[in-house]
Amino acid sequence: MRIVPCTVDRHAAAVQAIFNDAILHSTALYEDEPRTMDVIRAWFDAKARGGFPIIAAETDDGTLMGFATYGTFRDRPGYRFTVEHSVYVDARFHRQGVGRRLLEALIVRAREQRLHVMIGGIDADNAASIALHERLGFFSCGTIRQAGFKFGRWLDLAFYQLIL
Repeated sequence: MRIVPCTVDRHAAAVQAIFNDAILHSTALYEDEPRTMDVIRAWFDAKARGGFPIIAAETDDGTLMGFATYGTFRDRPGYRFTVEHSVYVDARFHRQGVGRRLLEALIVRAREQRLHVMIGGIDADNAASIALHERLGFFSCGTIRQAGFKFGRWLDLAFYQLIL
């Protein structure tokens, strides 16, 4: 596995597939509609404009295993040193250390950009993601009960933070 910059030309279709699988089959994203390629391209553009990295984990043959990024936490000047991150792993590569490698690499980039806090919003039932974050030093900083609604039920959103 290697960590490389995630690019539109090389990864957009695989990123779209991973996002849409998460949208359709999980509570990792509180969205109901699959993302179009136009939405994916706009997402890449917004990350580039904001100076935010998108990193990819690839197999030796170049298959995208997962990706990670961060972006604006809240759009006010006082929050400029805080980012909200996300990590998505293709279902074929779950439980192989991909998420950990991506999150570790993302933490390095956040420190290089002299950021101060990383925030992860995690569905409270996602025990694997919570455990990963805790192993890397994140701690719970609150849960918003019934913040989302998907698959006919209310979802709790847990927030985890790492002070860099």
